[in-house]
Amino acid sequence: MNETEAKLIQKSKDGDVSAFEELITEYKKIAYNIALRILKNKEDAEDISQEALIKVFRSINQFNMMSSFKTWLYRIVVNTCLDFKRTQKALVISVDQPIQSGHNEFFVDIQDDRPSPEEIAQSKQTQKVIVDTIDKLEEDFRNVIILRDINGFSYEEISEILSCNIGTVKSRISRGRQRLKEMLETKIEDYN
Repeated sequence: MNETEAKLIQKSKDGDVSAFEELITEYKKIAYNIALRILKNKEDAEDISQEALIKVFRSINQFNMMSSFKTWLYRIVVNTCLDFKRTQKALVISVDQPIQSGHNEFFVDIQDDRPSPEEIAQSKQTQKVIVDTIDKLEEDFRNVIILRDINGFSYEEISEILSCNIGTVKSRISRGRQRLKEMLETKIEDYN
C-alpha cells in the first residue's frame, strides 16, 4: 500500500467522504466488472457493486491496514454478489443470456493491418462461446476463473477475496480450467 492510499484510508476512517471517493476511484470499474461476470446482468452489477462500495465505506474502520486494501474491497464485492445470488435463487435465469457490454458498435480502418470484419466477427463469436461456457461452470470454479484469468488477480489475492487457502484456490483453478477445456472440446465436437 502506498503512502497516498494509506492517507486516504485514514481520512476515510475519519468520515471524509471525498477522500473515500478518491480512494475507490481506480477500483470502481473492476468492482463493477467482477459483479457483472458473477451476476451476468448490467443493472444488478451496477446496483450490487454500488452496494458493495457502500459496505466498504461503512466498514472501513474494520480494515486493519496490514493487508491489501484492493483485495479487502474485492472480497466485499464478491461476497455481496454471492449474497445477492443466494437471495435470487427463486428466480430462473438463463445461462445462455449474453452479457451486455454496452458496446454495440465497432469500427474497422480498412487502410491498416487491423483484422477484417469477418475475423472480428469470428473473434467475437469465439469470445461469446468462451464467456457462455464459463457461465455454465460450477460457481466455485467460475469465480476463481473470473478472478484469475479474466481479472488477473494473484493466488494470494484470490485466497483473501474468497476466504480460502491458496491450495484450494490453485486446485479450483486447475479443476476449473480442466472442466472449461472439456466443455469447450464438447462444444467443438458438437459444432463439427
